[in-house]
Amino acid sequence: MPIVNLSAYKFVSLEDLPALRERVLERCLALSLKGTVLLAPEGINLFLAGPREATDAFMAWLREDARFADLAPKESLSDDVPFGRMRVRLKKEIITMRLPTIRPEGGRAPSVAPATLRRWLEQGRDDDGREVVLLDTRNDYETEVGRFEHAVDYRIASFTAFPEAVAADRARFEGRTVVSYCTGGIRCEKAALHMQDMGVANVFQLEGGILKYFEETDGAYWRGGCFVFDERGAVDKELAPSAIGGDGADA
Repeated sequence: MPIVNLSAYKFVSLEDLPALRERVLERCLALSLKGTVLLAPEGINLFLAGPREATDAFMAWLREDARFADLAPKESLSDDVPFGRMRVRLKKEIITMRLPTIRPEGGRAPSVAPATLRRWLEQGRDDDGREVVLLDTRNDYETEVGRFEHAVDYRIASFTAFPEAVAADRARFEGRTVVSYCTGGIRCEKAALHMQDMGVANVFQLEGGILKYFEETDGAYWRGGCFVFDERGAVDKELAPSAIGGDGADA
């Protein structure tokens, strides 16, 4: 499959947003890339697709900016570009939660590597013997496409509803290890930080989200496909386009 699909984000303070938007858009158009790049005071979130030479060239260019030098995208392949156009948008948040006190750049939540989570799920507990609770932080239409076995799913319509839903369910997590997960890591990172602020102990984010779990493990304990925000609709455990669900909605 000749098309590389990139997904990446980073929480980092950005102050030159209008000028940065123009530079990013100009570079993407010059490389004939398509997709969406979100820029906000708290960071960058991107979904891009194109031939390998073009995606590699864009990432090399972007990493010349010290703020993005360590940006590590997740990749998947497809036969066609799953976006109709190229957009670079300015937003208040790269993932909307409406809790300005949550500033991931100030310190990341603890994370668990995909291979470690795979092992925890197989052994039925974490390395300290605690029961593991998987917490899906995605929207209801995403969980319809696929989810981890036995995961807690609040069936929320948008991420802004997550704080209220988890607050009402706080007792569930006492004495357990919580692993929040999402598509690529951005929502579960904010979710884990919020739960820490609530006083929930032993909360982790799944590093790199579902896509990284598929990339680095055999996808065990996952059922269905993974909704993605482009015309593929979903990908399977091999990160190939899947026929399961999805409507190509924007992130």
